[in-house]
Amino acid sequence: MAESGLTDQGRIITALLDAKCYPHPAKNVKLVETHISWVLLAGRYAYKIKKAVHPGFLDFTRLEARLYYCNEEIRLNRRTAPKIYLDVVPIGGSFDNPVMGGLPALEYAVRMKRFSSGNTLDRLAERGKLLPFHLDLLAAKIASFHESLPPAGIDSGYGTGMLEVARASFGELHKFLDDDLSNLEERVEKEYAACADCFPQRLKQGFVRECHGDLHLGNIALVRGDPVPFDCIEFDPKLRWIDVVEEIAFPVMDLLFRECPGLAYRFLNAYLERTGDYGGMKAFRFHLSCRAVVRAMVDAMRKKESSCSKHLVLASEILSKRRPFLIITHGLPGSGKTTLSQAVLERLEAIRIRSDVERKRLAGLLPEARSHSGIASGMYSLDTSRAAYSRLLALARELLSSGFPVIVDAAFLSAGERWRFRNLAQNLSVPFVIASLKAPRSSLEERILARKNDASEADLAVLDALEASSDPLQPGERSRVVQFTGILDETAWEQLEQALD
Repeated sequence: MAESGLTDQGRIITALLDAKCYPHPAKNVKLVETHISWVLLAGRYAYKIKKAVHPGFLDFTRLEARLYYCNEEIRLNRRTAPKIYLDVVPIGGSFDNPVMGGLPALEYAVRMKRFSSGNTLDRLAERGKLLPFHLDLLAAKIASFHESLPPAGIDSGYGTGMLEVARASFGELHKFLDDDLSNLEERVEKEYAACADCFPQRLKQGFVRECHGDLHLGNIALVRGDPVPFDCIEFDPKLRWIDVVEEIAFPVMDLLFRECPGLAYRFLNAYLERTGDYGGMKAFRFHLSCRAVVRAMVDAMRKKESSCSKHLVLASEILSKRRPFLIITHGLPGSGKTTLSQAVLERLEAIRIRSDVERKRLAGLLPEARSHSGIASGMYSLDTSRAAYSRLLALARELLSSGFPVIVDAAFLSAGERWRFRNLAQNLSVPFVIASLKAPRSSLEERILARKNDASEADLAVLDALEASSDPLQPGERSRVVQFTGILDETAWEQLEQALD
C-alpha cells in the first residue's frame, strides 16, 4: 500500500504494543510519542515510526517520503552514533497484525539500540551529575565531527537561515503568548544587522557544513562514559547545513538555561581551542539568542509556560551587552597560568587564548603534538615567538571588538609584549589586568616534570632560560597587577573582580 493515514498507523502502533510482535525478547513495550513520531521501546531496541503528518515544516504523509527520511535518519545519525542507529525495518502483514521485517511494507521504522534515557545530558544536569570532563569530551567529539564534514558550496545559500527561523519562532510565540515581544524582536534584528556581513564570509570560508542541527542536551546521551549526539535533523537540510558555531551555540545556550555558566564556557573554550575558530564568535551572541527564542517557541507549543518565559529572559540577557575586559597572565612555566586561566574563563565567562596552543597551530600541529624544538629554536625561536604573540594580540582584538571578555594565557615575561596588550585595552577602552603567579622553584620543577599530554613543551632547561631572561614587572604596570598564589586565593579573586569593574 503506497500510503497510510494516521488512523491506519494508529492501528499498527496499537498492535505493536504486544511484545510478541518482535523477533527478539521483550518483556513489555513502552510507547513514547512526539508530535511527529512514535517510538516503541521493546527489549534491547527502540523502533521509531514517523507519523503521516504535514505540520508545515515537513511532509511525512506519503509512505515513500517516510522511507526516504528513515534512511536519511540512519545515514545522518550514524556519523555521531553508529552503535545506536542500526537499520530501517519494513513492517508488513496487516494494520491489525503487523509483521516486523515483513514485505510488502505497510510502514517503516528506524531501529535503534536502546540506552538509558536517564543518561541524556539534560537529565544529568538536572541531577547535578553533568561533570566538567563530560563537556571536555563533548567538545572534542563535536570539533572532530565538524572537522570531518565537507563544506557547503558557496552557491548553496546555506548558513544564512537563522534569522528566518527566529522570525518564524516569534510568529508562533505571538499565537500562544499575550506578552509584548517587540523589544526582543528588535534586539535580535539589530544583533543580526551588526554581524550580517560575516554570514557570506563564513560560507565562503567553509564553515557552513552538514551538522547535527538539533544539538541540545536532551539529544546527547552518555553511553559508557562517552557523550553521544543522536536524533539529528533529517527532514530539512536548511536546518542542518549551518555554520558550525551556530551548532555549538545550542549546547552553550542549554547550559546557560540550566544555570551552568561555568560548564557552558568550559565547553565553548574547549571547542574553540581545538578548532581555532575564534572568527565565528562575531555572530555567536546572535546564534545564542536565536537558539533561546526557538526553544521558547517549542516550550510555548508544549504549554511549558515557565520554561518558555525563562528562555525568553535568557535571550534578552544574551543580547544585553556586557563590558568586555582583557586579562593577561604572567609567570614562569609551572606557575599555574593555565590552571588559573581555566578558572577565570569558567568563573567570569570569558574566552581564553593560549599561547602554547596557538604556537602549535601556527606550526600546523595539534596541541599535544611534540615539536622537539630546542631553546630559542624551532617553535621557540625569537621570530616564532613574536609571530605567536602577534596572533594572540590579533585574536584578542577580534574577540574584544565582538564584545567578549578575554584572558590570554601566556608567560608574558617580556615587558614589551605586556605593553602591547595594555595598549590594546586602552585603545578599546576596556579594563586591563595582569594576573601574575609565583611559586617556589621546587614547585615549578615538580609541576613541569609531572606534565603529561600538555600543550607546553617547557622543560627544566627552558625554565632556567626564561628565569634568566625575564623582564621584571615595571613600576608603571604594578597598578594593573593582581598577584595570585593559586586558584583558591579568594583575596586575589576579589581584587581581580574589583579591577574589572
